[in-house]
Amino acid sequence: MTMKRTNVYADPEDLAIIKEAARRRGVSESEIIRQGIHLAAMANRVWDEPLFSRVYEGPGHTLAKEEVRDAVRDAVARESGSEAAA
Repeated sequence: MTMKRTNVYADPEDLAIIKEAARRRGVSESEIIRQGIHLAAMANRVWDEPLFSRVYEGPGHTLAKEEVRDAVRDAVARESGSEAAA
């Protein structure tokens, strides 16, 4: 992966924490900073579609374990095109 150089300003206290973490983990300070940038980028990413695109219309009460298992089995059977549930 090609990297691009950039300059940022950081609090001295944060830099000291990064330096200590890098030493403790045996990685470079740059690697710690790259990981932090990646986490910030992913936390602020706008996705093209919602995480959950399907809506489950439940019975209005908390399902028992067997009811959940049956609902999942039925959904898998529908998705795979087989009507025979395992």
